Amino acid sequence: MGILLAEGAAPMGGGIGIIIMYALILGAMWFFLMRPQKKEQKRVAAMLAALELGDCVLTTSGFYGIVIDIQDDTVIVEFGNNKNCRIPMQKSAISRVEKPEN
Repeated sequence: MGILLAEGAAPMGGGIGIIIMYALILGAMWFFLMRPQKKEQKRVAAMLAALELGDCVLTTSGFYGIVIDIQDDTVIVEFGNNKNCRIPMQKSAISRVEKPEN
């Protein structure tokens, strides 16, 4: 009878082990999912902060253009050889910046 009671009873420290396991899983998720995303956001913010007039940019829609004016959160980009094709857009629409070669 004593053997049946001992087998069915839960161990006393089982709750702490589960909490530690959940903490390890959450830590791994943060390390593999959230941390790279934060690093990418910092890289994009630094790229947009270093944006200058005359830089060649690639927009999220796939167009290449030259930055001709920069304001707080918008830029005016000139597309193609036609000097009349100037479009204002948000800085967040820029996916890549290439500095002009001198």
